[in-house]
Formats: sequence, structure tokens, C-alpha cells
Amino acid sequence: MMGGTSGLSDLDEMYEAIILDHYRSPRNSAPLDDPDVDLEVNNPFCGDEFHIQLKVSQGSVSQVGINGRGCAISQASASLLAELVEGKSYADVKAAVDSVRRLLKGEEVTEEEQDILGDIEALGGVRKFPVRIKCALLSWVGLDDALTDHLN
Repeated sequence: MMGGTSGLSDLDEMYEAIILDHYRSPRNSAPLDDPDVDLEVNNPFCGDEFHIQLKVSQGSVSQVGINGRGCAISQASASLLAELVEGKSYADVKAAVDSVRRLLKGEEVTEEEQDILGDIEALGGVRKFPVRIKCALLSWVGLDDALTDHLN
């Protein structure tokens, strides 16, 4: 049927809307006063860059501030990350980073992980464009590195 919409294109449109919303209105993008973790990450090949700040308390992320510049995918991904990790334990953050990596590589993600990731599942469409996977992962890898450094 020409010009019609299928469930798949409706889903693609919904995911696109989520990504555009987070790109246009990033969550938790304000700088933090006196952060416990303060890290700059960048991808010199494409120009995406982030300033990631965290306040940590009793084994969890109590506040997050992520701001940066770059493509819509990288910025939306960072906003989705910032929304997800606030209030989460280190173990939950590490598990989410692992789930996002597997999602973007097209590997299996359990229903439970999908429930935890929520809107982040919208990033799954990026795997159709392998060159953009690094854009989507940059803030996640940076956050994982920052927490690992903080714990050591």
C-alpha cells in the first residue's frame, strides 16, 4: 500500500519525536555547584563533546549535570542518560550503560532492561547507522569512566 503507514513507521516517528524532544530540551543540563565528579569527554572525529558533572552520595548518583554540543543523536542520548541516572546506585548505572551498549550493538536486551531503559530504547534505531553509534555512546562511556575513576 503506497503512502500508508505501518506500525513500524509509527514507532519510528515516536522514537524520532523522543530524540528531537531531548535534543531541543535537554534534561539536567545545568552545571552543578561543587560536583564530586567533573569530566570532559569528546569525540574528535565528529566534534561531539560533553561536560559531565555528578554529585554522589552513599553509593548513588544524587545529582547529574550534562551539557555539551554536537549532533542531535549525541545530545539526545546525553539528555536521556541524565534523566535515567539521577538517584540510581552505581551498580544500576553500570548495568544501564551495559544495556545501552548492547542495545546499540543490536544484541539482546531483556524485557526487564527495556523497562528500565524506557525512552532510551528510542536510541536503538541508531544501530542502522553504525557510524552514529559512537555519537550515541559518548556520554554513556564518559559517565562509566567517570564513575569508575571516582570509585578508585
